Order: sequence, then C-alpha cells, then structure tokens
Amino acid sequence: MKEYKNSEELLDYIISKGVIITNKKSALDKIKKYSYYSIINTYKDIFKDSSNSYKNNVTFDEIYLLYEFDKNIRFIFLKYILEIETIIKSLLAELLSSKYGIDNYLLINNFDNSINSKIIQGNIEKINEEIVKQNGKHEAITHYINEYGFVPPFVLIKILTWGELSRLYSMLKQTDRQAISKEFKVPDNFLKQVMKNITMVRNICAHNDRMFSFHSKFLITFKIIDSKYKNKDNSTNVYMIMKSMQRLLDKNKSDEFERLVNLEIEKLKANIKSVDINLILYLMGFFNE
Repeated sequence: MKEYKNSEELLDYIISKGVIITNKKSALDKIKKYSYYSIINTYKDIFKDSSNSYKNNVTFDEIYLLYEFDKNIRFIFLKYILEIETIIKSLLAELLSSKYGIDNYLLINNFDNSINSKIIQGNIEKINEEIVKQNGKHEAITHYINEYGFVPPFVLIKILTWGELSRLYSMLKQTDRQAISKEFKVPDNFLKQVMKNITMVRNICAHNDRMFSFHSKFLITFKIIDSKYKNKDNSTNVYMIMKSMQRLLDKNKSDEFERLVNLEIEKLKANIKSVDINLILYLMGFFNE
C-alpha cells in the first residue's frame, strides 16, 4: 500500500489477501484503537507462508491474539524489570556513597582504569548533563543542588535510565561490580550482560514494539542458568532473558514471573489454530527437541 487508507479500506485490503474476518465491527474497533500497523504489519509475518501469502484459515482474531499476547508479555517483563532496577539502583547508590562519598563520586579515578578514559569521561559528562537538565524539574535534584551544591548517589539513581544504569555499572572497578553482583549470587560479567539486554527489552516495553521474537547480539553466559540449553542461533532470546532475570529475583517473584508468562502462553495455545504454536515458542527461545 502506497496511499492512505482508512480503517474500513484497510480491513477490506486484508480480506482481499485471504484473512478471515469473523466480526467486522469488532475488527474495525480494534484497528481504530490500536492501529492497523501495530496489529497487522507488526505480527502478520508468522501467519504467512514462504510465498508471502497468508496461510489457510488465518483470522484477524488470531493476529490480534498474538498482538495481545505480546502486549501482555511486555507488561509482565516490565513489572519485573522495574523490580530488578530498584534493587540494582539501591545497591549502586550504597556502594558509591560508602566507598567514594556523597559529593564527589563521579571522578574518573573511581572507575575501571582498563576502560578507555574517554569512554568513562563521556559517560560521566552525560550523567552530569542529565543532572543539569533535571535541575528545576526533579524535586530532589533541585533541592540538593540549591541546598548543598551537589547531588548524592541515592538521589542521582532516581533519574538514571536503564541504559545509563547499565553503562555506569559496566565502568565500575571490577571489585565494585563484584560487590553488587554477589548480592544476586552471580558473576559480575553475567550481570553486566543481563543488564545490557534488559536495556533493550525495557525500550521495547516502553515503546510497544514487538517483543516475542526479540533477539540480541549481546550474548548471555547462559550456562550459568542452564548448562544443557542449546542456543541454536548464537543470540540472546526472550526465554534466556526471562531465565536470567529470574536469577536476579527472590524465589517468590521469580516463580510468579514464570507463572504469568506461562499463563499467557497457554492462552495463546488454546486460541491460535492456523499456525503452529511451537513456531512462536521457538522464536521466543522455548526450543523443543
């Protein structure tokens, strides 16, 4: 399609391509609410064959179910990402405050000297730029700058994005990284790998992008989680990220996380008929031998 089409025209278009509409009014409402692009363009590929035609008996409802499944998965992941984020921020603030003080901790000598100093300095400058940007907007930042002329670590962490948090952790001295990672009973390099991947997943969740087929080039040392797992395409997938995140949660939250994801998978299994559910699970990393 190269020209604008309204919702009814878009619906007619996918009908012409072989997609079955069981309730036109319901389908129109969904397209108007969530957009044709978000539902159809984002999730149609798995419902097509090698000739790029829709498989037999594909319904709009099935495509929408995959859209809903992915949305729910994002919500679940985001919930536990925020839990992990809170814990890591607290640990990081405690480490910086206790070891380097509360007013002058963002010094290049406080970080890993094996990393290019320009990279460290660049990241420090970005953090300081964010502090300046938040002055007058963020209440705690404004208060500490006005009252004391500096922002302590336990206030700074409130404005750090996941990406900034990940970069800050990565450039800590190894002993400092280990002091944090040991709280999760994992090696510091593993935590660094997981945080890089969580940064990308969090962005997907925040921007409502497709989640289930996510693959990352930042490999996680997954043998720490499951030594028998076979990573079939040499990338990090949703399953690996979920299992790695579980390692960073207490048992109750870890079990709850997995249970909620499995419930969504079971709902999808019960309602998708025109494609093999194992294909979706395969893309997520739930490999079947």
